[in-house]
Amino acid sequence: MPFEAVSFQRQSMKLATSALKFSILIFLFTSLTTQLTLASDSAAQQIEQVFRPLIGPSSPGLSVIVLKNGETVFVGTYGLANLETRTVITPNTDFRLASFTKQFTAMCIMLVDDGELSYDDTLTKIFPDFPAYGSAITVRMLLTHTSGLKDYEDIYSAQFPGADEGKIPQINDVQILAMMKQQTSTDFPPASRWRYSNSGYAMLAMIVEKVSGKSFGTFLRERIFVPLGMKNTVAYEKGKNEVPNRAFGYTNNSRWIQADQSSTSAVLGDGGIYSNVEDLAKWDRALREHTLLSAAEMQAAFTPVKVPGGAKTEHGTPTEYGFGWFLDPYNGRKRTWHSGTTTGFRTFVDRFTDEELTIIILCNRDDLQPGKLADRVADVYQPQ
Repeated sequence: MPFEAVSFQRQSMKLATSALKFSILIFLFTSLTTQLTLASDSAAQQIEQVFRPLIGPSSPGLSVIVLKNGETVFVGTYGLANLETRTVITPNTDFRLASFTKQFTAMCIMLVDDGELSYDDTLTKIFPDFPAYGSAITVRMLLTHTSGLKDYEDIYSAQFPGADEGKIPQINDVQILAMMKQQTSTDFPPASRWRYSNSGYAMLAMIVEKVSGKSFGTFLRERIFVPLGMKNTVAYEKGKNEVPNRAFGYTNNSRWIQADQSSTSAVLGDGGIYSNVEDLAKWDRALREHTLLSAAEMQAAFTPVKVPGGAKTEHGTPTEYGFGWFLDPYNGRKRTWHSGTTTGFRTFVDRFTDEELTIIILCNRDDLQPGKLADRVADVYQPQ
């Protein structure tokens, strides 16, 4: 056979072999992509089945986002933000976060702690006119719910015996500071036990104002919301600003009734932020990438406080708490989390940091348990 013919035949065989290999690679890649898509679709379908049956088209609802490895893998919105206007919930609908807010309040303290404030500073150092009992209460104790401060809600409601909740004037952080200055003692020796304290977080907001020289809402906006691009997140102050794309809260008493505000809804430090799942995904990214504070600086927030006998809830259940975050694991899986409960709203954030999994659920109705719903979503992403 002529040399040219042999050479051509060999080249043809090489080309055919290469084409076959390429086809196999394309097949394998296509199969893998299909499997990944199917796996993703399967997870999405499972998550959808958690939420879809709960919400009717004419009822208040919820917004949920799931983030995995820094990417959004599920966004779901269900129901109405406003029953009167029939406004549907979208990913940028703002819900009142309630105690979900506390992680932002804690971050403000950590950001203002730039030489002007120490975690070991006492109330009497920060507020020279504070009663003597404040000399034993530090910023760290306020952050970790170990201060023993009296409950402002109990003190305030006692001033209106028998009054209808809707007719009690709203109290704010400034008034709570004044209220704490009128007390002469704590409910227990500071640092001797753990007890969840809304009073402590209202006081932290006032500390931010005193040390920074700015209003708490302004500090939040300038140091957190604007830098992170959280354009529709706001610390709501009636008459001073508005909530964009606002969801109103509801309760069901044989029919849906708007139950959007209470006598404590004007308090910012313990629960006054409104936000949405799109903005909160940016917050989660900032925590993951250490945009605002380094990993070393954030370590204190994720270190459980130690008290004699261990931290326990009011029901006697052991718990772990850092700065604005619960640290209790879920089925052995390390996580940081917080819930929010207020009239007409229920919220929850679950961050499985080792798994890079975050689940955020915002509800404008008080009959759902977003913590349990988040558990069901977490089960979908059970580590292998």
